[in-house]
Amino acid sequence: MAERNSVKRFIPGFLLAVLLAVPGTALAQRGQGWSVLAADSVGAGRNVFTGQIGFPGLTLGLLHGGSDKVDVGGKFTFNWGREGLVDATDEGLKLQLWLRIMLAKTSNVSFALTFQPGPFVYFIDQGRFDDNTAFGMALPIGFVVGIPVGSALMLNAGIDIPFNVYFGEGIGPVIPILFGGGLEYFVTNQFNVNFNLRLGPSIFPRFDDSAFTMEALAGVAYRF
Repeated sequence: MAERNSVKRFIPGFLLAVLLAVPGTALAQRGQGWSVLAADSVGAGRNVFTGQIGFPGLTLGLLHGGSDKVDVGGKFTFNWGREGLVDATDEGLKLQLWLRIMLAKTSNVSFALTFQPGPFVYFIDQGRFDDNTAFGMALPIGFVVGIPVGSALMLNAGIDIPFNVYFGEGIGPVIPILFGGGLEYFVTNQFNVNFNLRLGPSIFPRFDDSAFTMEALAGVAYRF
C-alpha cells in the first residue's frame, strides 16, 4: 500500500518538473507538427509507419490521421518480456487497435489520451517438460503531455495504465501504473528517431502483490 501511495504522489510532481524544466524560449516553434509518442496527431489524411525495439520486445505499427485531433491504427508486437514484467521473460504475441485523441494544444504544450486494446498470447516456460500457454486481453490507457523544444525535438511525459487480464490461468487482472518520458528527434519533416521509457509497479489484486515493470523502446517513425 505504501508503494502505491508513493507512486501516486510522485507522478504529478514528475510531470510538473518536466514542464518547468523546459525554458519558454525553447518552445518558439513546435517540432514538425506531428508525433507518434507525444500528443500531436499525425495530421488529417496522413499515415505513419513506426517500429520500436527494446524491452519488452519488438513493435510494428501503422497510424492514420482520421482528423486533426484523432489518429487510429494498429500494432503488432513480439515480446520477450511478458507485458513489461522484468522477471517474466516469456515470449508472446500481441495484436492491438491504436487510438489517440488530442485533448488540447497550445504553442507550448499539448495533451492526449491513448487507448490500445487487443488480445495477447504468451508461451510460459515452466521447466523442461512443462510449458504453458497463457491467453489474455490488454486494455491499456494512457495520458501524455507533448513538449516541443525547437523545430527538431519533441519531448513527452506521461502516465500509462496498461491494464491486462489473463483468462483461465489463475492470474486474473493485472494493473500496471507506469510513468516516464521520451523524445522524438526529427531528421526530416517525414522521419524521426525516438525513445520512450516507462517505469512502475504492476499490481496483482488477486495475490495482493506487485512486481517491477518497465518499457524501454527505441525506434523510428516515417510519415507519408
